[in-house]
Amino acid sequence: MTEGAASAADALAELSAVAADPDAYVARWKERSGGKAVGVFPMNFPAEIVHAGGALPVLLQENREPDSLGRNLLAEFYCGYTRNIADQAAKGSLAGYDGFFLADHCTQLLGAVDVVRSELPETPVFFGQLPTSLTDAWTPDKAHRTMRSFVEETDRFVGRPVTDEDLAGSIAVFNENRRLLRELFASRRAGNAALTSGQMQALVKSSMVMDKQEHSALLRRVIAGLGEVPRDGRVRLHLSGHLCHAPRPELLATIEECGALVVDDDLFTGYRYVSTDADEDGDPVEALAQRYLDRDATLPCPTRVKHESDWEDELVRAVETSGADGVIVLMVRFCEPHMLYYPELRKRLNERAIPHLLIETEHEGLPVETVRTRVEALLERIHRSAAPGRTLEVTS
Repeated sequence: MTEGAASAADALAELSAVAADPDAYVARWKERSGGKAVGVFPMNFPAEIVHAGGALPVLLQENREPDSLGRNLLAEFYCGYTRNIADQAAKGSLAGYDGFFLADHCTQLLGAVDVVRSELPETPVFFGQLPTSLTDAWTPDKAHRTMRSFVEETDRFVGRPVTDEDLAGSIAVFNENRRLLRELFASRRAGNAALTSGQMQALVKSSMVMDKQEHSALLRRVIAGLGEVPRDGRVRLHLSGHLCHAPRPELLATIEECGALVVDDDLFTGYRYVSTDADEDGDPVEALAQRYLDRDATLPCPTRVKHESDWEDELVRAVETSGADGVIVLMVRFCEPHMLYYPELRKRLNERAIPHLLIETEHEGLPVETVRTRVEALLERIHRSAAPGRTLEVTS
């Protein structure tokens, strides 16, 4: 192994460890910095604002523990992520955060936030409602005013004004981090299999947790030490869905063990998180508001309405760009926006004769062998429909 490859492996191991245990990283960061850590709920709160205030914004992750104390705090028809957040609050796992911010309207998420308020009554919770209809004439002004309110809340939280200069600096730091991650996504899209889908997810999850400059320094080591992997004949897949939290690593591993190569995704803990930058010139609050509005055009979300862009159209474009042979849709059980939108996705994929498979996920219980059988059946269907003259690898 070359020195560069060894450095990349060490950096990847460090990032993967943070992704696996965010709470440990947050505790270390607070101890060494003396700063405040803020728990951020998905999907749309602009973490740049908290960063500009000198605090650590951490996108709250689903943990690996079975739900126990929190099971009676939310109904069973809430999604696994929100039930797990309630369980973490009940167990005291969120006590290391000095405050919580969110900017979303999902009723299940709001239920989880109510549990956090109840279990941690001394910890401030700040909620701002961003507009969900993105094409109305009043939308830009509303988005700007909400972003400004987040700055004002952060001022009070950190005990000092967050200046435009602070915000501009944080926007530049976040943009650089997103650009580095997009470089890795572009490499994977081109056929570079040096990183598994689980490793790619760990890179994004750790970005959601770590100090961005520290994370970017480790990303540069990963990028510098990656070797080129020739494009092979494995079935190329696009992963779609999981709008708020990460699929289980063992689920991603099972898909690849069947003989697939994940070349692209629109997962929240994937390309969706890094798809769009904020303008580094001009008013930084306006830039953050515009980034919020632009993200849905870059990668549409079923929780937002923008009439000139649809998720199914973008999904088909992404499949065509990456050359993916099929799509696996990962749907969180009881995720109402995704459940309601899925028929449109399925219709468009069928119209374009793109093979696809729906896998429903939960916080607890992953039927690995059932998933394996279904993925193998999808890959077999893709093999049988492969274009004449094209050879796809068959795994034993």
